[in-house]
Amino acid sequence: MKYILETKSLTKSFGGVHAVDHLSINIPQGIITGLVGPNGSGKTTLVNVLSGFSGEDEGSIVFSGVDRKKILPWENQAYGITRTFQQIRLFDQMSVLDNILVVLTERSPLAALFERHGAYHLKIAEDILKRIDLHEKKSHHAGDLSYGQRKLLEMGRVLAMNSNIILLDEPFAGLFPEMVKKIEGIILELKKEGKTIVLVEHNMAIIRNLCDHLIVMDAGKLLAEGHPEKILAEKSVLEAYLGE
Repeated sequence: MKYILETKSLTKSFGGVHAVDHLSINIPQGIITGLVGPNGSGKTTLVNVLSGFSGEDEGSIVFSGVDRKKILPWENQAYGITRTFQQIRLFDQMSVLDNILVVLTERSPLAALFERHGAYHLKIAEDILKRIDLHEKKSHHAGDLSYGQRKLLEMGRVLAMNSNIILLDEPFAGLFPEMVKKIEGIILELKKEGKTIVLVEHNMAIIRNLCDHLIVMDAGKLLAEGHPEKILAEKSVLEAYLGE
């Protein structure tokens, strides 16, 4: 199994509390890895550190042989890394189409806002909106979309970035079953394209349905990792995560 991302003794503390505590993990390339654990186990902190939005205190992170310390957050796209957030981050006063267009460039976000997009970028953006069932909303402001549609648009931006490593922080939170199915489909399409996906999720049915590999955290530490069915049957995981 080939690994595309690894951490070595990664540590991040807040007020003396280790949110990530000497964590050493390996993320396999080209599959979906689930990241689970009880509330406060350090999952989002880990995603923040992996994506460069929060610096590590100790240890190291390596993406395809490149040390994370050499990558600034705004350089993620150039290195083939993207992420989503628990709280949806869109340009609410821009159109749905423009929210896709703005990430179809390697320029800075500010420069991209004022770029005159040609037919090439427009076709890609419209194809993505058709793919996520938002083409009919392309002229609407992103802020006018429903919560589920905003989640879809966020996934559309992920598609537009065409990154190799995708960190998804609870993309299914608060969604109705129909929208869950749509986003599951997008994630599976990304896997078919050879993307590496790290999925933070609480719903074990979704984890079992999507994930090929599972990492369980507890109190910032690695509790278990391996195939989801095997790991979710372990007593230590049931005790820590399911309270059994």
